[in-house]
Amino acid sequence: MTKRDVFQSLSTRMAVSGLRQNNERAVMTSVAMGDGLSAAEVARATGLGAQTVARIVNELESQHLLYRGEPRRGQRGQPAVPIYVDPDGAYSIGCEIGWRSLHMLIRNMGGQILLEHHIDYPYPDSAFLMAEVVDRTRAMVDLVPEAHRDRIVGLGIASPSNIGRNADLLGTPLEVTQVWRELDIADHLERETGLSVSVLNDGNAACWAELAARPVPRPSNMAYFIISTFVGAGLIAQGSLWEGPSGNSANLGSMLVTDRNGQQTFVHLIASIFAFEQRLRDAGLAVPPGNPAEWDWNALEPVTTDWINDSARAIAKTITNTMAVMEFSLAVVDGIMPRAITERLASQVQFYSDQQPVLTSDRAVVKVGLRGALAPAMGAALRLLYRRFYSRDPADLLDTDSGKAG
Repeated sequence: MTKRDVFQSLSTRMAVSGLRQNNERAVMTSVAMGDGLSAAEVARATGLGAQTVARIVNELESQHLLYRGEPRRGQRGQPAVPIYVDPDGAYSIGCEIGWRSLHMLIRNMGGQILLEHHIDYPYPDSAFLMAEVVDRTRAMVDLVPEAHRDRIVGLGIASPSNIGRNADLLGTPLEVTQVWRELDIADHLERETGLSVSVLNDGNAACWAELAARPVPRPSNMAYFIISTFVGAGLIAQGSLWEGPSGNSANLGSMLVTDRNGQQTFVHLIASIFAFEQRLRDAGLAVPPGNPAEWDWNALEPVTTDWINDSARAIAKTITNTMAVMEFSLAVVDGIMPRAITERLASQVQFYSDQQPVLTSDRAVVKVGLRGALAPAMGAALRLLYRRFYSRDPADLLDTDSGKAG
């Protein structure tokens, strides 16, 4: 049986009609997934009539979301005209406000990153970070041609859900953590930038970026881990990002596991960069400064290998426990470390997963993530574009009359 891509159902007509955005988004998804489909091919892929597709393509072309390529000749009948998503039809800004780093980017609808910005810091200072995000957002907006600036769909923020609650673990001053607890990030940044702002848990944002980057057919169910200062995580369940009522439902880093001494602790405190740094201190080694991707991890042996093994055991147990709650066959492990270290970790996670006892489910296949440290910011930007132009969730559809999110 041919597997279906998780996004493929979005390119078919919904049974419930009433909003023309349903069909428009079906066409957009079909074109985005295809490689220069003709109108006839779009009609077959979506199940819409030829005249309906022609009308929708004309409308989307007038909105600069699609464009027609050169006719393909050499075939019988009228030459087919390929249809493509216009790369400059929309732009989005993605921003990861992390525990120890800020990463921002602006990308167009074709996937081209126009500008990136990254800085590291010892702890998250809200005053500094809000000013930095505002300044960099303005610079990124200025990069877009003035005639196209109304095509910027917004600013997506990926951030830990409880950054104010746990920032003290990094030595953040009490008065700084208190400001985080009282700060409405979306409201503040909307007022300062004039853009629509959407805040997404950093693990969920990274998971969404990973899903979009996976080769076709993308999985409908997937567990995802990104090893950063702490452990970000996300779940794809039946084709949807499992966010929950607070947006923090896939907080797998908070799952209880046992450490090498048999003591209960959290995955965050075993499989994170924070935990690795503590191991270095305990071993009498200095913690390298700056970005972990630039560290010489081989020079930190044997701590590196011990950390990889213990982290892999913790993640493997988390995967097994999570599979008791939801079904998935793919678990992705990514990180902000050098690629070689991430690959070693993923390999060990597969090894220890294969050693875990299972009762009624099969073991998951473990793959290395494709986005690395870029994932949270990229996911925040991608999620904005997806919800505006492709999603057919009723909450994401545009109201025809008002033009605002319904």
